[in-house]
Formats: sequence, C-alpha cells, structure tokens
Amino acid sequence: MYGCRHINYSLPVLLLLAARACYADDLVQNPAPPAYSDIQPGFREHDVLSVDANLNLSQLVDGTLEKYPDLKISEALTLEADALQVRGDSWLAGSTQLVLDYSNDQVTKDRGYSESTAQVEFTPWFWGQKSAAQNVAETAHTSAAKQSSALKLEVARLVRETLWDIALAESRLQQSKFTVDISQQLLDKVRRRVELGDLARADLLLAESEHLQNRSLFTQAQAELIRTQKNYASLTRITQIPGNYREQLSTVDTILPNHPQLEAINAIVARKQATIEWAKTTDTINQPKFNVSTTSTHDPLGGGTNQIAGVGVVIPFGHSTYDAPEIAAAHLELNRVLAQREHIQRSLEKTLHEAERALELSHKELTINNELKAIAETHLKMMETSFAAGEINLMDLLRIQARSLQAIRNAKEQEVKLQRNIAFYNQAVGVLP
Repeated sequence: MYGCRHINYSLPVLLLLAARACYADDLVQNPAPPAYSDIQPGFREHDVLSVDANLNLSQLVDGTLEKYPDLKISEALTLEADALQVRGDSWLAGSTQLVLDYSNDQVTKDRGYSESTAQVEFTPWFWGQKSAAQNVAETAHTSAAKQSSALKLEVARLVRETLWDIALAESRLQQSKFTVDISQQLLDKVRRRVELGDLARADLLLAESEHLQNRSLFTQAQAELIRTQKNYASLTRITQIPGNYREQLSTVDTILPNHPQLEAINAIVARKQATIEWAKTTDTINQPKFNVSTTSTHDPLGGGTNQIAGVGVVIPFGHSTYDAPEIAAAHLELNRVLAQREHIQRSLEKTLHEAERALELSHKELTINNELKAIAETHLKMMETSFAAGEINLMDLLRIQARSLQAIRNAKEQEVKLQRNIAFYNQAVGVLP
C-alpha cells in the first residue's frame, strides 16, 4: 500500500498541463490553416466582412477596378486617343478661316469709291503629315488600352496583398484564441486548488495576470484582423469576401514581352516615337496655307463695279530653326521613357527573383515544419511514457510539449504563407486571377 504525497505544482507546470490536456490532440489533428468562415463567430463579432461563396477572385478584381480612382486616367487617355483620331481622319491639317474686309473713301475724298473682299484660308495636309497624324492616333489608342491592362494588374496586386493580410491575421487570431482558452481553463483549475488549499493565493494572482495578458494579446489580434478587413473594404468598396481565393501556381518562369507593365511602357515608347515623326513633319505655327478670295470694287468715276477673284499661298521660310526645340523636347521625352522602361524591366526581374526565392523558401520551411511537427508529436508520446514510468521529471515533459505545440502552430502559419507566396509569384510574372 503506497502512501499519498501532497505535491504543490508551480504555475508554469499547471499552464502547460492544461494546454496539453485540452488542446494538444486537437492541434495535432487539424494542422491546416483556417478558411475565412472556419473561425468561430463567438470571437468574430466585430467583423466588417461577410463571405460570399459566389464571389471569385477574378470578379473581385474586376469590381475593384471599376471603382478604382486611377480608372479615370485610363478613360481620359481613351478620350485623348479618340480626339487624335478625329484629327488624323480630317481632310485638312488645320482650321479654315474666313476673312471679310470692307473699305471706302467716305472720310477722305468721298467720291463713292468702295471695296469689299471675302477670303477663305485653309491648311492642307502636306507630304507625310496625314500618315504621321494617324500614326500618333493609333499609338495613342494602343497606349490607352495597354495602360488599362497595367492598371488592372496593379489592382490585382493590391487585392492579393489585402486578402492574404486578412488570411494571416485570421490564422494568428485563431492561435490567440487557443491560448486564451488554455489560460481560462488553467485559471479555473488554479482557483479550485486555491479553494482546496493546495495552492497559495499568489498562484491565483499569477494565473489571473497570465489570463489577462493573453486576453490582451487576443484583443490586439482582433484589432489587427479588423484593420486588415477595413483596408479590404476601403480598397474594394464592398463588404463581401470570396470564400476561397487560393491560386494555382503559374507555369510562367520568366518576364515575358507580353507582361502588362512591359506592354504598357512599350506602347508609351511607340507613341513618343510617333510624336517625334509628327513634330518633324508638322509646324502648327508656320504651316503653309492656301487661300481663295474674291474682291468687289465700286468706282463711280472709273467705270462702276468690278469683280476680281484670286488664289494665294503662304509659304513660311526658316521654320526648321524654330521647329528644332520642339523636336529636341520630343526626343528628350522619348529618352526619359526609354530609361523608365529599363528601370521597369530590372524591377520586374528583381521582383520575380524575390518571388521565386520566397516560394522556394516557403516550400522548404513548410516541409521542415511538418517534419518537426511529426518528430515533436512522436517525441511527446515517448516522454509521456517515460514520465509515467518515472524516468524523467515533469519540467522535461512540459518543455517537449511546448515545443510540439509551437511546431504545430508554425506549420499552420507556414501553409498560409505558402499560398500567399504563390499569389505573389503569379503577380510577379504578370498573371491575372
């Protein structure tokens, strides 16, 4: 007959025992990260979003784009291209003028002499001008369309980042909820043992302090989730979120010429080049002009009324001297855009490299974390057996248990990060949802 020995366990021991008893098995069996709707509504009462099972990622990007402020710029670019097209399709290179003139000798000799003139002046297209104007309009239309595609890709980036910020905040909130539940059950255990006289009042105060700290961390996790949700609502202008927004990894492994950002900057380069050709062939100030006129004179002393018709041409000289600054300015703008294109190319290559490394690292870390989780679970079972046999002390068992629970939590969060990095990789290679 063995005698009973009274043992006072310390607060950290009770904390970890409670954690092991209540949550170890559940965490081992459920390593996958939670979906948005998986988190219990009991601690999501402050949510500003609701799940829409019929909403997919592509629809979300399209809807966000329709309400995105920069869309007005794309619309203005299209209107500008339409205006340039009207100019290129016109019959004349400039506006037509009507000049009316009348004079008499009433304030001089007053012999009844008068003269009236009507003149129409117009600016015809000269060699190469009309085709240059049409080329400017065509490149403007292409640029407007490519800018719209690049804008959609930028909106997709913002949506992807916001969605995965929410996913990470949700995962951390759930982990915080587990900790709060553990500390609550521990607090109940400590309170009962204090009432029985097994623990001192100081242990109860420590348990209450620990529980309050965990509740504070949980409140902060709630606030972080709400912050990410508010960012999402501010960006998309809706309060619905897709139930599933995971993506398949793109097979594209390099920056292709049809990347929306490259297509957009290449379209701008083409437009700048067309603008240079337009500047070389056209001078809006010193443009040659034709005119057709008719003059009617009335001279009572010289034979009555006389009608005269005439044609004329205005040919400016030396206008190339004045066109040179405009052409040089157009070349400057072209070189600026060419430099910008080079910067964009390098930035895209750098972003792709970083996305590849992050994705590779996520795969490796997830594999390692899963292996660590499996080892920790096996080790924990072995230590439990050793503890039951009296081969190890309780603190060794609790240390192994804490490592096991941490490994499970790491595996959960790494799964979310892997899916996020897949989305970021697709973004880097220019793939839209």
